[in-house]
Amino acid sequence: MDESERVADVEDVPEGETLLFTVRDDEGALGEAFLTQLSDGTVVAYRNYCRHWTDVRLDTGEGARVTNGEVWCRRHGATFQLDTGYCDFGPCEGSMMEEVDVTVADGGVYLDDEEYAFEHLGPSGADTDEGGGSRIDFTGS
Repeated sequence: MDESERVADVEDVPEGETLLFTVRDDEGALGEAFLTQLSDGTVVAYRNYCRHWTDVRLDTGEGARVTNGEVWCRRHGATFQLDTGYCDFGPCEGSMMEEVDVTVADGGVYLDDEEYAFEHLGPSGADTDEGGGSRIDFTGS
C-alpha cells in the first residue's frame, strides 16, 4: 500500500465514534471524510456532510453524534446507518451518504478511492455553515 494514503492505524479508528480526515479531489478542492469502525470490526468511511444541506458537517471536528450504529445530523436530526450509509430518518430520508473507499492492510487504514487523495487527519479548514448562518427553510425541514 502507498504510505502517503495511510489515514490512520486501525487501532486508532473508534467504534461508535468518528475520526475526521481531510481529502483533496482531482480538481484540488479540499473536503472532509470520516472513518468509523463497525461492531464487527469493519472500517468504513463517508464524506462528512448531510445529504439535506451539503454544507452542514456531520463531524464538526470533535466527533459526530453516533448512537445505535447511526450518525446524526445535528442540524436536521437526520440519521444515517453507518453500515450502509442509508438515511432512515429526517428531511433526506432515503438518500445515501457518499462512501469513500478505504482498505485495511498491515495494521493501517488506507484511502483507496480514485477520486480523492489523503491530506491529513482533522478538519479541512474550509468554510462551512457551522453556526447556523441566516438560511431559512420554508419547508419546515
